Amino acid sequence: MELERKFIRPETGLVLTEGARVRGYASLFGARDQGGDRVLAGAYGASLARRAAQGLSIKMLWQHDPAQPIGIWEVVREDAKGLWVEGRILTEVDRGREAAALIAAGAIDGLSIGYRTLRATKTKTGGRELAELDLWEVSLVTFPMLAEARVAAKAATDHDHDEMRNLARIFNDARAVLRG
Repeated sequence: MELERKFIRPETGLVLTEGARVRGYASLFGARDQGGDRVLAGAYGASLARRAAQGLSIKMLWQHDPAQPIGIWEVVREDAKGLWVEGRILTEVDRGREAAALIAAGAIDGLSIGYRTLRATKTKTGGRELAELDLWEVSLVTFPMLAEARVAAKAATDHDHDEMRNLARIFNDARAVLRG
């Protein structure tokens, strides 16, 4: 069975704090995504408990690519609103530095979950109500699917913003050179 994905477009934008820390909702309960699916409250609980008991973590990936881990989710939990995540992008990794620069520049602002469906029911409108999911990863993505989700974070320091803006300029300049 192939891994499924749900994309989130945070209303407030994905913001870095304390260097390269990110946090917010990766999934909102009851919100219908562009594919017509809704995740029900409690859908992640058993998966999170099972992974914790096995000593397994939820991975932070770049664009769902398992060959590109870019950080560590330090907190992954359900609350009344949805699936809350907090973590840090590893700027010691090339793709992590790029991701941090793209977030700082506003080019990337989405989260997406990678999971397997364990229990779901079809709706009359063609979507699904997802009752139990086996969560594997939460990715930073370009094109999210769920507009109502929010990523909340405090503003980074001016120094952090300056560093990220400089990195973004470097990447934009390099991209322009490569395009000719």
